Amino acid sequence: MIGRWIVGFAFLLHTSPRYRHYKKFFHNLLENPSYPYKKFFDYVMMALIVLSVYILIRHVKHEMSAEWLFFNSYVISLIFLAEYLLRLWVYSDVSKIIIEQYEHDLFLQRSFGWRSAVRQTLSSKAGYVFSPSAIIDLLAIMPFFHELRMLRIFILFRVFKLFRYTKSLTQFVSILSSKKFEIFTLGLFATVIIVVSSVLIYIMEANNPESPINTLFDAVYWSVVTIFTVGYGDFVPVTEEGRTVAMVIIVAGIAVMSFATSIVVSAFTEKLDEIKDDKLVDDVSKLSRFYIVCGYSPLTREVVQRFHKSGKTVVVLEKDAAKAQEAHKAGITALAMDSSSLATYQTLKIDFERQVESVLLFQESDVLNVYTALTVRELSAGIEILSILNQVENRRKLLLAGINKIVYTQELIGLMSKQVSGKPVAFDVINALRAEKSGVYIEEIALDNYTRNRFFDTITLPLFQKRLIVLGLYKTVKKSFFFNPDATVDIEAGDVAIVIGTRALIDEFKAMTYQKGRR
Repeated sequence: MIGRWIVGFAFLLHTSPRYRHYKKFFHNLLENPSYPYKKFFDYVMMALIVLSVYILIRHVKHEMSAEWLFFNSYVISLIFLAEYLLRLWVYSDVSKIIIEQYEHDLFLQRSFGWRSAVRQTLSSKAGYVFSPSAIIDLLAIMPFFHELRMLRIFILFRVFKLFRYTKSLTQFVSILSSKKFEIFTLGLFATVIIVVSSVLIYIMEANNPESPINTLFDAVYWSVVTIFTVGYGDFVPVTEEGRTVAMVIIVAGIAVMSFATSIVVSAFTEKLDEIKDDKLVDDVSKLSRFYIVCGYSPLTREVVQRFHKSGKTVVVLEKDAAKAQEAHKAGITALAMDSSSLATYQTLKIDFERQVESVLLFQESDVLNVYTALTVRELSAGIEILSILNQVENRRKLLLAGINKIVYTQELIGLMSKQVSGKPVAFDVINALRAEKSGVYIEEIALDNYTRNRFFDTITLPLFQKRLIVLGLYKTVKKSFFFNPDATVDIEAGDVAIVIGTRALIDEFKAMTYQKGRR
């Protein structure tokens, strides 16, 4: 009877859209760093922590109104209690655990072991309850018990909650945690020195009436201050034996501090590249509109440079870490990640519809390009994908993978060679147009309702008539290209003009065309 009720309730929760919606919302609010509202939630919680500690400090020597004390002890504590319970709720899916246990028992044709299911759910929740961050959360709620005045001191534990909302602090702790063994060794070494030095200085100084070290606690205090090279000077040994102990302890203290410094420096040195990669991933996830280029090669470098000159943002995904590092040195935003892996885009938290202009596949293998295209298509059916073709027999495979445009470089080279064969001057002209340092550019100009009626009027001005060449006009509706068009060609909104000229001349032409169209 109990098992049937538990399973029924679990299925009710698991199939309830409203329950799943609320749980997903609070999970994103509390745990998902890419969720838009999480940042504001974190800021509010940090403000409450700072306000709570400020009230505690001010109340030491100043009278606080009853409203402020009530707000600090009850309202803030209730907010933190609600947060604690919400985190406990979203930490694991209880209904899923129960259903999996029920289906497992059903498959084995045995009665539902509801006690085992309950133990599994409690065990899953215990993973959160006994975690360091959850213990700090619980201690921060303690001031809620206002009658126990001593528990107000637990307000200070709210400061440690800042680690939950501040990524840099969390990152600092994770870096140090990678050196657990070294830190444990350092702590053990320092403890032994403190104990030995405290006992020695106490034996040497306690019987001397002129010595300020009269108790064992005084000796421990002096040892800690001396070992960690603070040296306040309020407790100074007066006997020769005590001063001898002090000299040894000072040298040992320098060794302890050197050991501690080396641990921190080595930890940060080892994690520096990882920190940079994490920062780069965060930066990419915040970009608004950018192009994704998969694979780094000389062609990639050329394309990215041209994108940068036109003010476009590009992110390169390259599985080979050495090539990604090479791209970094060239000033390109590159990530050492597998572009064909779904986990890559999940890590980057990319919204293809909102952030990505198009995806360019420049990898050296058609197989990799196919896998990447399939992965991208799984995430977005409408994103434009362009790919190079390495082997002509793989063209159909690329098309079936959902690639919109395919460029076969060998085919382009063959056509160019055929056209300029035996024509060295023509070849030099084409090569000059292709060269980046020639100062000549081929530009696409999108024509809208403002510019289309003034396009030919502007191109015939003396400034442009013989210095700017209209190579052709692409009709977007008819999907056709008009080479060297004249004024008789009807221009529609959305058409694209291909012009050749210097950068300054092209920019001036675009500006004048737009201005004329606005009149």
